Amino acid sequence: MRDGYAGDLRPAEAWALLKDDPNAVLVDVRTAPEWNFVGLPRLDSLGKETICISWQVFPHMGVNDDFTEEVAARGVGKDQPVLLLCRSGVRSRSAAIALTVEGFGPCYNVAEGFEGDRDGDLHRGSVGGWKVAGLPWAQG
Repeated sequence: MRDGYAGDLRPAEAWALLKDDPNAVLVDVRTAPEWNFVGLPRLDSLGKETICISWQVFPHMGVNDDFTEEVAARGVGKDQPVLLLCRSGVRSRSAAIALTVEGFGPCYNVAEGFEGDRDGDLHRGSVGGWKVAGLPWAQG
């Protein structure tokens, strides 16, 4: 473990872990507007679902004080691999550290996130990320 969590996985590595480990779960830590308007990873081909729990609460974007409890309430056990995803990998890294501190894990950050980094025109969705990797997703 480095930096307080199990480390970063690129989207394709995250998909492989979710596919190969039946206990691995994906927690999308973005906000409801992001889930509804930008899209969600689809794991149904793996017989899984994306667990949606915001790390920060929209619209004020303060940290969700109940995050750990909400993860546990969704049936995530402390001995399961937990992969955390946000827009770009920043919020999910913080969430991975927080869950690790609470005894969950191993907890991984999905680097690049769902939308990836900004391109030269400051747009997301064309440089890195879950969507650009060609992994399954759907828009609300």
